[in-house]
Amino acid sequence: MKKRRINLILILIIVFGAAIIGRLFDIQIIQHDLYKALAQGQQSAYESAKGDRGEIFFRGGQILATNVREKYVFISPEEIEEKERTAEKLSQILGLEKELILEKIRKDNLFEEIKLDLTKKEKEDLEKADLKGVHLSEKVERSYPQRFMASVMVGFLGGEETGQYGIEGYFDDILQGREYLDNEEDVKGQDIFLTLDYNIQFTIEKLLEKAKKDLDIEGGQIIVINPNSGEILALANFPNFDPNKYWEVDNFRIFQNPAIQELFEPGSVFKPITMAGALDQGKITPRTSYIDKGEVKVGGWTIYNYNEKIFGEQTMTQVLEKSINTGAVFAEKQLGHELFLDYIDRFGFFELTGIDLQEEIFSENQEFKKGYEINFVNASFGQGIEITPIQLVRGFSAIANGGNLVKPYVVKKIYKDNQFIENKAEISRDKVISPKTASQLTAMMVSVIENGFSKGARIPGYYLAGKTGTAQVSWSALGVNKKGYSDKTWQSFIGFGPAFDPEFLILIKLDNPEAKTAEYSAVPIFKELAKYLIDYLEIPPDYE
Repeated sequence: MKKRRINLILILIIVFGAAIIGRLFDIQIIQHDLYKALAQGQQSAYESAKGDRGEIFFRGGQILATNVREKYVFISPEEIEEKERTAEKLSQILGLEKELILEKIRKDNLFEEIKLDLTKKEKEDLEKADLKGVHLSEKVERSYPQRFMASVMVGFLGGEETGQYGIEGYFDDILQGREYLDNEEDVKGQDIFLTLDYNIQFTIEKLLEKAKKDLDIEGGQIIVINPNSGEILALANFPNFDPNKYWEVDNFRIFQNPAIQELFEPGSVFKPITMAGALDQGKITPRTSYIDKGEVKVGGWTIYNYNEKIFGEQTMTQVLEKSINTGAVFAEKQLGHELFLDYIDRFGFFELTGIDLQEEIFSENQEFKKGYEINFVNASFGQGIEITPIQLVRGFSAIANGGNLVKPYVVKKIYKDNQFIENKAEISRDKVISPKTASQLTAMMVSVIENGFSKGARIPGYYLAGKTGTAQVSWSALGVNKKGYSDKTWQSFIGFGPAFDPEFLILIKLDNPEAKTAEYSAVPIFKELAKYLIDYLEIPPDYE
C-alpha cells in the first residue's frame, strides 16, 4: 500500500513537471515574441520619464528652439477586426492611401504609427469614428520657429534625442530634461538665453543672402561682437539649413560652423597685427617711412605689391591706407622674427578662443613656425598663416578695447532653479599690446577709411577703424593635393566703431565673390551694417 502511494506521488510529480515544462516551452519558445512585447510594455509603465528639454532664446526673449506637443495616431493590428473598413475610414479622415494603411494593419505587430502632427479636425474626426484598435497619443518634438535663421549657431536635436552641433550639442547636458519616476517638479532642462540680438542677426542673414545674389559668393560669414566684453551680438553663415528638417541636407559639412571650424589665410587684414608688434616695441611709429620699390627679394623669392604697383616713399600709416605688402615686410623686419612670432602668439592665433560652441578648431601653423625667412615675410601680410574667423575677431577686439584679449561667448544667461545665472565676460589680465599702441593703431586704421582704399566704408559724423583683406585660396584649402594657390579668393573687411569708444566690431568674410578685391565686395556690406548698428544702438555722432 505504501509503495503504491509513493508511485502515485511520483507519477503526479512527473505529470505536473511535464505540464510546467510544456508551459514554459510555450511561453519561452513558441510565444516568445508576444510575451517579450507584453513584458516590455509593462516595464515601460514603470520606467522613469524625462522632463522637457530646455529652450533656447535670443537675448531679447525671442524663441530659437522650443518643444511642441504633437498629436499622432497609431494602430494595434491584432485588435482590429474589420481591417478593410478601418483602412477605408482612416484613409478618408487622414488623406492617406488606403492600401498603405491596410499594409500596416496586416502586419503582425503590436504597434504601427500611421500619421504624425494631426490637425485639430483630424483629431476630432478620429475621436468621433471610435475605431477599434486605432489610438491617439501625444509626443514632444523639438521645434525651431526661426527655421534657417541662426541654424548653424543653434544646431539641432538628433534622432537619438541628443544635441548635435552648435548650442544644442555644446550644452546638451544642461538642456536635457531630468529623469523622474513620480510627479516631481522642476524636471525640465535648463533654458538658455544667448547673447545674439534677434534684429542684428536677422540683418546679417539678409546681407549674406544679398551677397549671394549680387556677388555669387560660394560661402561667407558675418560676425558682430562687443569688443569690450566678448559678447557675440550676431553670427551668421552662408549657406545654412533648416534644423526642423536637418535630415534633408545632402552635405553634412553644412552643419559645421565655418566661423570656428574652418581655417583661412587672412591676407591684408593681418597687416595691423604686424604693425601692432612693431609699434608696441617702439621699432616704428605711424610716421616712420621707407622707400617702396614695388618688390622685396627674399632668397630665391620675390614679393610684389598687389598689381605690382610701386608707391615710392610711404609712412606706416600709408602702408595700411594703401595695403602695401612691402611695407608690412618692412615693419616685420624692424620687429624681428622672434618678436613677430611672440606677438602672433599673444594675440591668440595659436590657440582656441574658448568660445562656447561645439568643436572649435585652430591651427598650430607648424609650417609657418619652421622659421624660414620666406614664411615670416609672407605672414607679415597675412599669407601662409592659417586662422579661423573667430580668432581674427578676438585679435582685433584687443586693438579696439585698448589691449585686452577677451573670450568670445554666445550664452548670456542660464535659467536654473527658478533663477538666472549670468555668464560673465572673461578678460585677460596681461595686455596684448599697450593702450598707447592700441590708440596709435586705431588712428592708423581710421585713416584707412578716411584717406585710404576703404573710403567706401565712411559714414559721415563717425570715425570708424578698419582694414580690407584679399587672399588667394590655397589648393590645400580646397582639398586638392597640390602646392600653391588657386584663382579663388577670400575677401574680408574687419572694422569697429565708434573708433575711440567702440560698441561693435564687425567681420565680413566672403568666399570667392565675383569682385576683384574686398574694396568692392566686403567694404560696402560693412558700411551698410555699420550704419544699421549706429542707428539701432542709437550711437551719438563723433562730430557734426
